[in-house]
Amino acid sequence: MPFSPALRRVLVVTTLGSFLAFLDSSIVNVALRSLSDRFDAPLSTIQWLVTAYLLALAAVLPVSGWAAARFGAKRVYAVAIATFTLGSLACGLADSVGELIAFRAVQGAAAAVAAPVAQMIAVRAAGPERLAKVMSVTGVPTILAPILGPAVGGLLLDHAGWRWIFLINVPIGALIVVLALRLLPRDEAAGAGRLDLLGFALLALGCVGLTYGLTEFGTHGDFFSWNVFPWAVGGVLLLGVFVVHALRAAAPLTDLRLYRNTRYTAASVANFFLGAVLFGSVILMPLYFQIVRHQDPVATGLLLIPQSIGVAIAVGTGSRFIQSLGIGRAALLGGLVSVVATLPFVLVGAHTSYWLLGAVMVVRGFGIGATMVPVMTAAFRVIPPTAIADATIQTNVLQRIGGSLSTAILAAVLQSRLDSATTPAQQAAGFGTAFWWVLAIGLCATAPALLLAKAERAEQRVQQTREPAPSVRQ
Repeated sequence: MPFSPALRRVLVVTTLGSFLAFLDSSIVNVALRSLSDRFDAPLSTIQWLVTAYLLALAAVLPVSGWAAARFGAKRVYAVAIATFTLGSLACGLADSVGELIAFRAVQGAAAAVAAPVAQMIAVRAAGPERLAKVMSVTGVPTILAPILGPAVGGLLLDHAGWRWIFLINVPIGALIVVLALRLLPRDEAAGAGRLDLLGFALLALGCVGLTYGLTEFGTHGDFFSWNVFPWAVGGVLLLGVFVVHALRAAAPLTDLRLYRNTRYTAASVANFFLGAVLFGSVILMPLYFQIVRHQDPVATGLLLIPQSIGVAIAVGTGSRFIQSLGIGRAALLGGLVSVVATLPFVLVGAHTSYWLLGAVMVVRGFGIGATMVPVMTAAFRVIPPTAIADATIQTNVLQRIGGSLSTAILAAVLQSRLDSATTPAQQAAGFGTAFWWVLAIGLCATAPALLLAKAERAEQRVQQTREPAPSVRQ
């Protein structure tokens, strides 16, 4: 079924906003060393540009669903993009590292609202018939933006200066706000009721504690240090208390009873590990090109483009795969392709052909994209329309926690190997060890696809038994 003009307008506006928010999560990474020199600050301080963004995002993300229901999704989305744009302008004009870190937190808080609310608007506009095609479009920012971020950041840093890494968002963000106010359908506040303050505090603080602990673990590699252990364990405990509270509360911040549905649970578990595969492994290839192959930020960004091409192919064909294979088998096929395409990186060397790396990155990008689209489709197809906001928050939280967890583990594993490496070959072997972990995470992301395929076959058998047998004329 083709998209209506109204749905096309919704997808253009929401995809642009989500892409801007997700791009900013990785575009700064290539500029950290330059910013350290510019502000004469240690890298441990400059790293807070990333940490502040992630912590603000983790803190505010849980409340985005309630805000959309309370004030209207269109209004909240426009305000979030406007806030993100103003935060970007302030970052571009910052004169001290403290100001820059504070305004990065503003960006993270705004992105925490903009991305999930954009997804809510798109899913509601799609309806069940066009959900797979819409997921193919809305999956672009989630998968493609973190990969393209280093390339865009490197080009801006090399040709325009560090301020334009932030200022580039200003005209684009202003355009999105205008388009949102003019093109998105009017929606009314849904009577969300009072905010579950206890649930919000537990979930927000739990996400912040766990994210901070994992970030510090990735930096220092010592889980039992005071910068890691209390934060990570405290975050997990708070999340556990939140689960108990949400299952008992009359009007919880997000409805965890959705996990009673086996297919939704399988899709959510796959989504968690896909977030780990996507956000975690994104750090490895840029570091490999810079540390082992001695490439500058611009060349590194350009060398990552092949994976974006693979993702783009998968996103463009995702709905057709779902129609021909079904959700479960399409996700399983994509997961297996991703796992097989990760194997060459386990054997990566100091002089591995760039052409070979590029070809494998295309295939791997295709596998990740071909898994993400059916998994997200499965999560939203099995829930009632009234639960879209809850499912959106849950999928986004799971993706972010999965990404933080894998980033911390991969960074710690890689650092432990690089500390003892004295030659490029040994450095490359360290990256190979880290990719063994990526391979294991990819297998974990593929396993729930088997459950989706099994549940899909069972549903088809039930439907076949319910079909009346054809009558035979005497």
